[in-house]
Amino acid sequence: MNDTRTSRKPRTVTPSVAPARAPQQPAARPAPAVQPVITAPDWPSRWHLLIPARVRNTAAALGLWQNPIPLKPSDHLTQTLAVLERYGWCRSLDFSPTGRMCIRGAQTLLEHAGHVTPAHRERAVQYMQHTLAKVTDMPFYAWNDLPERTFPQVSHLITTSAALARTHGE
Repeated sequence: MNDTRTSRKPRTVTPSVAPARAPQQPAARPAPAVQPVITAPDWPSRWHLLIPARVRNTAAALGLWQNPIPLKPSDHLTQTLAVLERYGWCRSLDFSPTGRMCIRGAQTLLEHAGHVTPAHRERAVQYMQHTLAKVTDMPFYAWNDLPERTFPQVSHLITTSAALARTHGE
């Protein structure tokens, strides 16, 4: 007895009749995390500046106040640059009579408004000092006040420091 199942050839159809296969797509990559757009905040209201941080934090815990979310050092540096671009940069004064600020003044504004914690601000300062160490051993606020300093140089310092902080995961 001859078994026909084992001796048969597989059935094939002409390519025009065969259903088209969908092209294989590479494995889906996870979408990159959406980075928040970091902008300069509005100038804090007089109430915000007059109420001590301790009272604001207590009111926020009770749901009576909305504190901003503190940023990590790299985002704080980026926001510091945004503040300087929005309100203007100056030398020799943290806050000028016309509302311009130096780097330290912009950081102070952001800390008083609650956009950065003192610890994260200190880490951001360390990144700026590390970046400046390649050029000079001056503190960043003294470097900012030099007569030959320009805003593009300040912008470069802050941008480079923020990139360094990002590479370290901060």
